[in-house]
Amino acid sequence: MNFVLGTRRIPEKAKRVVVLVQNQIGEARFGAELFRDVLKLSVFLKPPPSSAFDHSGICRRQQFLIRSLGGGIDHSRNMQQDLRSVEVDAESVIRSITPALDPTRHKGQAGKIAVIGGCREYTGAPYFAAISALKIGADLSHVFCTKDAAPVIKSYSPELIVHPVLEESYSVREEDKKTISRKVLAEVDKWMERFDCLVIGPGLGRDPFLLDCVSEIMRHARQTNVPIVIDGDGLFLVTNNIDLVSGYGLAVLTPNVNEYKRLVEKVLSSEVNDVDATQQVLSLAKKIGGVTILKKGKSDLISDGDTVKSVSIYGSPRRCGGQGDILSGSCKNPAVLGCVAGSAMMRKAASLAFCHKKRSTVTGDIIECLGESLEDICPAT
Repeated sequence: MNFVLGTRRIPEKAKRVVVLVQNQIGEARFGAELFRDVLKLSVFLKPPPSSAFDHSGICRRQQFLIRSLGGGIDHSRNMQQDLRSVEVDAESVIRSITPALDPTRHKGQAGKIAVIGGCREYTGAPYFAAISALKIGADLSHVFCTKDAAPVIKSYSPELIVHPVLEESYSVREEDKKTISRKVLAEVDKWMERFDCLVIGPGLGRDPFLLDCVSEIMRHARQTNVPIVIDGDGLFLVTNNIDLVSGYGLAVLTPNVNEYKRLVEKVLSSEVNDVDATQQVLSLAKKIGGVTILKKGKSDLISDGDTVKSVSIYGSPRRCGGQGDILSGSCKNPAVLGCVAGSAMMRKAASLAFCHKKRSTVTGDIIECLGESLEDICPAT
């Protein structure tokens, strides 16, 4: 099979693709591995229209990226200029990457995501992440959680597809752990190819056996080149096992202040530097290797190790729990532009909710404003 890049044809067997890295590099370059840089920031690669490859999950994710990352951000500035002025026109990014509504498309083509999280103690976070993806236009949203959490999460909304497959240590005998772990992995793995993105960590908890199972799920996601967004207890897992994401260009980490502090101490062996926050988040992403980091704060900083972008528009003084879960669900396209869009939409929704509810604003109010915030910026036609 030959792949088409513009008017070029490249033999598949050569396993060399032309990767166009937008925003900072602005030059076409050859990559020895098919997917190594697929989200930094775009792979303009498609098979001939008649090819059966059109229907594979890999091609679907590539086409989603092409559709999403086609928009005009000036990449002519050099790195020093970027570090001096990192604020990005987030509304323009949202307009450029939001897929148009098309009556010829079928269910699933606007995105299928899966949240890996939810345990006895925490059932809200995975719901917030999963429902937020639907509220900004994804077609299908799955939750893989523990058996205890499943009935609760199902009761929140009939819109979510809930899989009660994860297990915690208290319900598994020591001699059964290997068998159960393989069973959990098999249950998730049979769905893996269908997903455009995994969101790992909301409501996951810190049970050792559960974290071991999720580690294996992450390794399989890497093997099949599925993008992953890591939040909440997923960041606790990654901070203690950096190799899970090191060098994986399809991973996005979304730490809050405390999670970021732990990452900086672990990876850079230093304290958080608020004076030179831009350079530090750049160094952190570069040291981990290939991942994109969205550092949440008064201004959200986003870096893939090559550049830094900032989103400071909108926002709310009300800091209710769960806003990070909304953001992780909104980042269903885990690249710099996707993070910019997810950040801006969450911040705008929080601002709208605060206008209505003031001090009584809770996460559910923000979720209800996601659709309005997207419609204000990018009206449906």
